[in-house]
Amino acid sequence: MRFKSKMAMEHVQLLHNVILPISRLTGGGGGPDDKSIGSGTTIYLDPEVLRISSRGGAGRTVDGGHQLGGGEQGAEGIACFSELIAVNGIFLEHKIESIADNVIVFDINLVHLRTALAATLQSLGGGGGGERANSAPLHNSGRGDERNASSRRSSSSYHSTSSVIVVMKLAKRGGVPCLCLDTSTANGTLDVHHAVPVKILRAEEWQHYLPPVVNTPDVQLEFQLERPLRPVIERLKAMSPIIYVDGSMAGELVLRVDNDAVSVKTFYDKLIPRVDEESEQPQADPARCTLKVDSKKLLASLQWQSSMARGTVGSYIICLVANEMMVVHVVLEPEDVGFFTYYIPVHFLSPDMMDF
Repeated sequence: MRFKSKMAMEHVQLLHNVILPISRLTGGGGGPDDKSIGSGTTIYLDPEVLRISSRGGAGRTVDGGHQLGGGEQGAEGIACFSELIAVNGIFLEHKIESIADNVIVFDINLVHLRTALAATLQSLGGGGGGERANSAPLHNSGRGDERNASSRRSSSSYHSTSSVIVVMKLAKRGGVPCLCLDTSTANGTLDVHHAVPVKILRAEEWQHYLPPVVNTPDVQLEFQLERPLRPVIERLKAMSPIIYVDGSMAGELVLRVDNDAVSVKTFYDKLIPRVDEESEQPQADPARCTLKVDSKKLLASLQWQSSMARGTVGSYIICLVANEMMVVHVVLEPEDVGFFTYYIPVHFLSPDMMDF
């Protein structure tokens, strides 16, 4: 079994940006002395893609020695699945070999990986230590527009001048399998090594970490990035543990809190309805759907809106499946790099409670 890849600074930054909100969802990591591995996150590698499968609340409930706060405390039951393209995507180059058709699967503590990526970025002068990390377009992303072409030229110039090499690989350290991050320069002025313990799984075990299978959404609405949901959800969460989400394929979404103490509605309009090709049929009335969601779970699934750098996300779509699931699908920028998706469980609603 062998995995080795080379990454530029912007690839490390992108991976850190994706992992940061997911690691808060899963927890795991009680400090530098915590050697736990099974924290609810499994990574899949093959020659084409890197996939991350995480389960909310599966790890420990402390992060850096402090109790997780905010939405993370209600993350139990949430699933998050991410896919990043390996070829001309997250890696400059990579090589993977295994007897299981070149597939490698392992459990990892995502908080420890996040810490290693942040430290790597700091050693390179990047922004990995903050909530909002700096971001640059991937110089090998395949986009042909003039803006990204200019960024690719400047990025390539930077790395050729500094001669920085970041190598991510699987290796043993002290007899323990680890995912290693080795950062070095050709002139020897920088030499930083990180090793995050992993638990190697059989390739066929990946079937247990696939994203949930859900029915075709009743409502799918695309949001503009300038209209984030998180600030509104944060305020509504302070009013009620339950939020009703009313969506319509007319491009409308209503977030409402309704209890004995308060009744509040927040309206979003002019959203973009998304219709699957196989389900595209003309309807006299736009499809509607109402979901009853835990406010903590919903907020935990939107933490990326506060932590991911501008330019990292291209778009996001809210999908409503009646009495089954709420799905938040986030497409990364550039769009051919990958995505991540949150699957949020909902409460059962009887027909008389589904009023707009």
